[in-house]
Amino acid sequence: MPGQLLARGVCRHLLTHGFAVIEEFVPERGLRVDVMALGPRGELWVVECKSSRADFLCDAKWQGYLPYCDRFFWAVDQDFPTDLLPGETGLIIADGYDAEILRMGPEDRLAAARRSKLTRKFAVHAARRLQALRDPDALLR
Repeated sequence: MPGQLLARGVCRHLLTHGFAVIEEFVPERGLRVDVMALGPRGELWVVECKSSRADFLCDAKWQGYLPYCDRFFWAVDQDFPTDLLPGETGLIIADGYDAEILRMGPEDRLAAARRSKLTRKFAVHAARRLQALRDPDALLR
């Protein structure tokens, strides 16, 4: 899937900046972000991957992700018409192998309580995914 390839490139790039990343993370019931990244200073970034104009135009939920991150980014491929994307958001150009941050999203720091809750949820989610990889049958008990 094109969006998954973009997410892989984004994750690889963010790893080089010291971030831990999770794809398809649910910060709150009813929301699913493509990439949630936890930075070396505890910052939380959300990256939404859009593989086409139509994919972007039918996304009506992205503004609902803003209360769950310090910075918000769109990740698109080099052929995407970037003039469609809101200028007050971050921009990442990606492919399946790497990415480049072209525009930093503005920083809007999370409240301490929300940051703490999201960081714990991130950690539990990551640990459960690792456990599922190591012992897939454990979840069947």
